[in-house]
Amino acid sequence: MASSSSSGLTFKLHPLVIVNISDHYTRVKCQLQPPLSATANGGEGPASPPPRVFGCVIGVQRGRTVEIFNSFELLYDPATLSLDRAFLEKKQDLYKKVFPHFYILGWYSTGSEAQESDMHIHKALMDINESPVYVLLNPSINHAQKDLPVTIYESELHVIDGIPQLIFVSSSYTIETVEAERISVDHVAHLKPSDGGSAATQLAAHLTGMHSAIKMLNSRIRVLHHYLLAMQKGDIPCENSLLRQVSSLLRRLPAIESEKFQDDFLMEFNDTLLITYLAMLTNSSSTMNELVDKFNTAYDRHSRRGGRATFF
Repeated sequence: MASSSSSGLTFKLHPLVIVNISDHYTRVKCQLQPPLSATANGGEGPASPPPRVFGCVIGVQRGRTVEIFNSFELLYDPATLSLDRAFLEKKQDLYKKVFPHFYILGWYSTGSEAQESDMHIHKALMDINESPVYVLLNPSINHAQKDLPVTIYESELHVIDGIPQLIFVSSSYTIETVEAERISVDHVAHLKPSDGGSAATQLAAHLTGMHSAIKMLNSRIRVLHHYLLAMQKGDIPCENSLLRQVSSLLRRLPAIESEKFQDDFLMEFNDTLLITYLAMLTNSSSTMNELVDKFNTAYDRHSRRGGRATFF
């Protein structure tokens, strides 16, 4: 690997690519986790190495500017270091039908740094793109790192010990977003876990507020219930004013489990359905009446001209 690229290309990376790679890695990692029953008796066992995922990045190249818009998964066999070309061609054809101006610009993977085996995949894609791009995402969390854990590599031919070899060289890039991506990325970026596992987005804040309100209501009902039980047992003196307030509160609760409520509910429901049915019949009758009026008008004009109409 060399330090930096000398091709002069300008790379623009869309956040959707980063989200897709992260989602691909998360799904594969969750699928490879052992079930809880397997680790309940024997402990967690030895930690397995993090999986690596592979896929293609697609986008457009305008002159010296390469813009990476999207990505999709690839089937890769680590034993034979080969790609499933049939699957790749099928995915390429499908994307061509939806995005005809998008081309395969390269591929992506996960890991802390580029490996020697990555060059096999890189060379395998050179028949599709003569100079593919390699996007590497580091899934490990480093709180001290401020930059995105994404590196874009190009391949250059260098002479090493008298032998020409392809090596990976890192390239600089910028993040390019559109309005739709900006909304989704803002939602993902604000998912910051806190002590209660809540998040800072509007939806999560709303759900967290509802959870807190229900939790507080439940705790207050429990306090009131214990207080009434203690009053019933004679542990504390009886307060008639409090009992009147509790009785008034209970009368406000809907008696949805009673038989009368079910009968009234079914009656209202049937009346609503009947009104809807009558409205539909009235609308259909009005439409049919208009059709008959137009037919009579057209038939009368044709008869006045001395013609004869034939209906099938």
